[in-house]
Amino acid sequence: MPPPPPLTAAITLAPLLLFLFLARPTVSLRPWPNTKPNSTDFLYGGSKKYEGSSEFVHLKYHMGPVLTANITVYPIWYGRWQSSQKRIIREFIASISAVDSKPPSVSGWWKTVQLYTDQTGANISRTVHVGEQKNDRFYSHGKSLTRLSVQSVIKSAVTASTRPLPINPKSGVYLLLTSDDVYVQDFCNNICGFHYFTFPSIVGYTLPYAWVGNSAKLCPGVCAYPFAVPDYIPGLKAVKSPNADVGVDGMISVIAHEIAELSTNPLVNAWYAGQDPVFPVEIADLCEGIYGTGGGGSYTGQMLNGKDGATYNMNGIRRRFLVQWVWNHLLNYCTGPNALDQ
Repeated sequence: MPPPPPLTAAITLAPLLLFLFLARPTVSLRPWPNTKPNSTDFLYGGSKKYEGSSEFVHLKYHMGPVLTANITVYPIWYGRWQSSQKRIIREFIASISAVDSKPPSVSGWWKTVQLYTDQTGANISRTVHVGEQKNDRFYSHGKSLTRLSVQSVIKSAVTASTRPLPINPKSGVYLLLTSDDVYVQDFCNNICGFHYFTFPSIVGYTLPYAWVGNSAKLCPGVCAYPFAVPDYIPGLKAVKSPNADVGVDGMISVIAHEIAELSTNPLVNAWYAGQDPVFPVEIADLCEGIYGTGGGGSYTGQMLNGKDGATYNMNGIRRRFLVQWVWNHLLNYCTGPNALDQ
């Protein structure tokens, strides 16, 4: 888990300082390939079965809210993005609710997320769609962002003088996407994305948000694996990405990771494993790096190969994607729509 966000001189209230010191965004780790343990290894050591183990994993509900109303994702495009890159990401998000997609499908993957409920028994919404979008192509907060300045970018998007993003604290997901020339605090240090909620002292509202960066120029071997591989491991070959964009195809699984966890743990007080809410292990953390049957460690599991040689594990509306599995708390193991036993 990364260090706490830096404290700025503008924040002077002692209780808020203490809160900011303790509060850490939950992150999407990429310990590729086997340079660090799988996320569950931090909790359960080497005895974990790589597709999950009911004996060691204890995911619990902590009575907080989950996203049961129709979910709207508000992309914030920070930096310079090609229209083709935006299209890949938007179509992935739209595919979450596309129940008619060819199996194994992204919507089939989302069915596992839908199994999670709130204290009334209401399930996570089956509907996820792209809402209003905001472009910040001139890097209004610079090309190097801290965890707190990430929230400032979101504030700029929801308070803009022209076409601000809607304020939607109950079913909105604010997705900050940084281009390949932007560095975010701890990016590439085995961290490819994180989620949390905005502080009213900074943004004016409590809004669930996630950040995911394009690693194409900075660290594709860390955050776009297996479409790129680390230089320090000779002989390891990258696989072909399904949408001909290594950086964006690598982002897709991280975006899926963060949306799944924001839906089941938006305020970091709902579904997670472990005893400490400051260090929650969530439904995607438990399956980090698992894309198919037999996955775990530095092995991705059984994936699919297209006629064009591209590697993927599920279909969307018009595209193919490689998306990590998530934890199924009813079965107590990681599941995905491309499992060989389905």
